[in-house]
Amino acid sequence: MHPGASFRRGPCHVISPVSVMRTCWINGQFVPESEAKLSIFDRGVLFGDGVYEVAAVFQGRLLDADLHLARLTRSLGEIGMPAPASNDTLLEVMQSLATTNGIDEGLVYLQVTRGEAERDFPFPTTVKPSVFAYARPKKLSDDPNAAGVAVHVVPDLRWARCDIKSTSMLAQVLAKQAARAAGTFEAMMQEDGLVTEGGSSTLWIVKDGVTYTRPLSSDILAGITRDVAIALAIDVSMPLVQRAFTVDQAVAADECFLTSATSFVLPITRIDDTVVGNGTPGPVTQRLREAYLDRARRLTTV
Repeated sequence: MHPGASFRRGPCHVISPVSVMRTCWINGQFVPESEAKLSIFDRGVLFGDGVYEVAAVFQGRLLDADLHLARLTRSLGEIGMPAPASNDTLLEVMQSLATTNGIDEGLVYLQVTRGEAERDFPFPTTVKPSVFAYARPKKLSDDPNAAGVAVHVVPDLRWARCDIKSTSMLAQVLAKQAARAAGTFEAMMQEDGLVTEGGSSTLWIVKDGVTYTRPLSSDILAGITRDVAIALAIDVSMPLVQRAFTVDQAVAADECFLTSATSFVLPITRIDDTVVGNGTPGPVTQRLREAYLDRARRLTTV
């Protein structure tokens, strides 16, 4: 933390990656996870009245956390919630969590709620936001799912502002549970036959050498990894069109893949009972995944 930061370090210690007890951060203090508590009157608990971000940790360093925090700022503005701290301070907190918890590859989760108040639907007149963050390990560069994953098609049951990264995620919970029950890795959400996105990812298809992904609107989240993947595709002159596609077009595609902050670029080799392409990661997907990993290595090399 820099000298001007207003956050205090609570009773905690630097822990090793094999320690059971993680260090978390809540409302300005670093504490053991057993001490990280929210009130039952917190509006995040009562209403899901909050927003969140997840940033990857690669080679021990945050990856694109500044872009995630810019999106957090937008989400906060869309729901009329003040920022709990400057983005620079939040970046320091997130990196400190990764370092303190010995995370080489993994993620940092950050959530902001409107705060603690008596239960009433309208915004309370005076309330202080609640904010917490934690880190955990996850394989990213050597992801076993890079050989290809399956997805399960489900209806998109979400609300009309999917562009806000809200903590109200019951529809996604149901979609992801349906995917798990079907023995698949991810849900492919669709509305009137058009693919919107995954339960926690952006979906893409490749047909005749052209890559397609749905254009931004209030129907989908503006994925940070999505934006990076588009920029990488442009850099290598990869034909790309931002256009909605149907479930039938996805099933008939040469390749299909997903992107997310903690999966990077993963090939989809099966949609329900149908094999995509020849059932192996396609050349476009593999090229984009390697380009993404190369970029991540460059950005996090100290």
